[in-house]
Amino acid sequence: MQQLTEEQIDALQELINIGVGRAAGILNEMLDSRILLQIPLVKVLNLSQLQQELVEKFADGQLAAVQLGFTGSFSGTAELVFPTESASKLVALLTGEEPGTPDLDSVRIGTLSEIGNIVINGVMGSISNVLKQQMNYTLPFYAEDSIKNLLQLDDYRDRETKPEVDRTVFILAQARFTIEQLELIGDIILIFETISFDVLIEAIDRLLEVPLV
Repeated sequence: MQQLTEEQIDALQELINIGVGRAAGILNEMLDSRILLQIPLVKVLNLSQLQQELVEKFADGQLAAVQLGFTGSFSGTAELVFPTESASKLVALLTGEEPGTPDLDSVRIGTLSEIGNIVINGVMGSISNVLKQQMNYTLPFYAEDSIKNLLQLDDYRDRETKPEVDRTVFILAQARFTIEQLELIGDIILIFETISFDVLIEAIDRLLEVPLV
């Protein structure tokens, strides 16, 4: 895995910030809540480093994840993950249902899938549009499981977009959701095959030759 320069990391973080900003705009139009989305931190990691980061942050608890495959100029999988407790709080705020009620459980999957779909499409759309790359997406898939199981790449449903673990680069972007003075932390994980990651960095290098808009 190639080491990125500070300028490359900054450009990557800016691309993701553009995407979550657009996603927040869409969510604010759809929902009766003011949502602020920020990406304060971006890291490029291998699988063991990513697992260590997530375990340190979330211990070994259950995570709620929305996964979406992508193909085109880049190939891989994108995920939006939350601790299940944070996911429940987020859904409760957005739906008005009390945490722990059966009604909340029944709408959790649909609500989180929609949020994940909007956020992930915002991020990947920003990357593809600004870098002028073509991308196609699969339907979002919702799962609740342990960190280890969620990162078992062999279990991805879409085999055409499933990266092989020994040829994989992970981009970890910390996502900060602020809603009605409540702050929730999740993560956006972009999983690239190494070849696709190299194409991404080459496109970012071309972008760095002109101002980022």
